[in-house]
Amino acid sequence: MSIGFNTIPGPGALHKPGVYSEIDNSQAVSGPQAVTYRRLLIGQKLVAGLAPAGALIRITSAAQADTQFGAGSMLAGMVRAALAVDSYTELQVMPLVDNAAGVAATGTLVFTGTATASGTIELMIAGRRVSVGVISGNTAAIIATAVAAAITAAADMPVTAAAATGTVTLTCRHKGEAGNSINARVNYYSGQALPAGVTLVITGLAGGTSNPSLATALAAIGDEWFHAWGVAYSDAATLAELKVELDSRFAWGREIEAHAFTAARGTQGTLSALGRSHNNEHLVIAMANDEPMPAYEKAAETMAIAAYYAAIDPARPIQNLPYVWCLPPAAANRLTNQERNLLLFDGIATTKVSSDGVMLAERLITTYKTNAAGASDISYLDSETLFTLMYIRHDWRDYILRKYPRHKLADDGTRYGIGQAVVTPVVMKAEAIAKFREWEDLGLVENIDDFKANLIAERNASDPNRMDVLLPPDLVNQLRIVANKIQFRL
Repeated sequence: MSIGFNTIPGPGALHKPGVYSEIDNSQAVSGPQAVTYRRLLIGQKLVAGLAPAGALIRITSAAQADTQFGAGSMLAGMVRAALAVDSYTELQVMPLVDNAAGVAATGTLVFTGTATASGTIELMIAGRRVSVGVISGNTAAIIATAVAAAITAAADMPVTAAAATGTVTLTCRHKGEAGNSINARVNYYSGQALPAGVTLVITGLAGGTSNPSLATALAAIGDEWFHAWGVAYSDAATLAELKVELDSRFAWGREIEAHAFTAARGTQGTLSALGRSHNNEHLVIAMANDEPMPAYEKAAETMAIAAYYAAIDPARPIQNLPYVWCLPPAAANRLTNQERNLLLFDGIATTKVSSDGVMLAERLITTYKTNAAGASDISYLDSETLFTLMYIRHDWRDYILRKYPRHKLADDGTRYGIGQAVVTPVVMKAEAIAKFREWEDLGLVENIDDFKANLIAERNASDPNRMDVLLPPDLVNQLRIVANKIQFRL
């Protein structure tokens, strides 16, 4: 038997007496290796934030986010949303600056009347509760001044407020379309009411234009591997840049897959139109129809939910899981089952609301609907499929690189000595079957007979140093629907 050494030279090179030992770790690791998902947020910072734009920074707390990106910034809110779900997994942030050509979204709170009784005005701006006390006899101008002061004093507020003759003007701290998703409302919770004699008309934030380009940020990220991205934007120009990068990362030449999550505010009709305009397996657009928090914060929390649970089990359905930071729409504004079903067919991921008022992930589908030829295709419909493929691809790759880092390649039937660093196609097939069994134990795949029947490992006909392997795993599916026929008897 001839033992193949990695570093100890052959007998012709050693005459000095001694006992020499090399350490070989190629057999040290067994079984599938856990994946720790790295998370990435992309959004805007304020000038007051210390972090340089276009440079990745690791964030571990909301206080650090306020310092690095500015209190009330888009990224400060996104960090809060992500950390509410998972504060342990690595979170990196790519800060952007406002597009100089952009315009900030604005809205108004118009108060009229004079209070005839004392009470409290219960506002919610971007999901932040703002309570303002009113004394009987207060005029609209007095109330507006007090409201503007309370909004200004509120922590992590993404808008500024200015009062004039009964009107409070809200202005997003950032330029860009994303500011249009900032919501302003009154009396969100049951039992809340305006003081007698006071009326309020709210004009929602609008008019924000021109989000920043992702080009510089994507170049700065380079080949850093982040598994799950939370992206603040859902405009066509930004998503076009994003999809090119996502496709490149998924390709064989890079293999640093990323699954990106964003969210959009709108009616059922506008959300459906948005979903139909995209067709990419690496992009999830979550509905954020009439919710208190900005859409970019829902994007961040959706990403955090998906990353946290996919790291535990990539094939288990990411559904019926609670949002901790983002609040649901008011009961009257929630989309119906039929409307959400239509959104899913149009490529928009949906959320629902539990009986006790907690928002839950319902189905985080991707925007992928048709193949390159335009035929309907459900192969990449669900995020879980992409997460499972990511796991299988890298578990197999890392296993081969660990066990066969410097091996020779020979044909089946070659009689090489035991211990020689040689691999043949039949050995590689056996490795694939053994690995499939491990994935099967984890509940990631099924139907091993089909896998064995379609598995191929062969030397390339043109390159004798290359082995080609066809791995045909049948991915396990998710229990989404149970259809019952109750055929009763009398």
